[in-house]
Amino acid sequence: MHYIFLILLLLGSLDANDFAKNEPIQAFTLLDQFEKPHTVDSHIKTIIISFEKSTGADMNAFLNAHQPDYLQKHRAVFIANISEMPSLITKLFAMPKMRKYKHTILIINDEENHQFAYQEDKITIYKIEDGKVKSIHFVNTSKEVEKQL
Repeated sequence: MHYIFLILLLLGSLDANDFAKNEPIQAFTLLDQFEKPHTVDSHIKTIIISFEKSTGADMNAFLNAHQPDYLQKHRAVFIANISEMPSLITKLFAMPKMRKYKHTILIINDEENHQFAYQEDKITIYKIEDGKVKSIHFVNTSKEVEKQL
């Protein structure tokens, strides 16, 4: 019963956000790879999103080479949008692999979640300042992400 309530809460909060430049962000909650909820609010200064396997693998290798609190120290979150992945693959392979990482990965697996800007083969970076989206960048590699932190 708790899971149903949490899922409904998450879906409702995701639809309420529109992440556009100079627009305020509303706090939202996503589950991590261990199904633990995390709220992204004005405390966060950088939101990093991967939409594809290759960019996700690059980000996970980069983050795995750092201390587990690397994102927290930089007031950042990493989100993997895996909504395009077949659910069987997600359940049998992707989630078990993600659980091996020492860093937190927030998960989007809702196909209707289109709140974040996307460019093919790019990592999306949102810079947040004073509760508003200051800038949106699309980069090719985790090394470029590191420069934004």
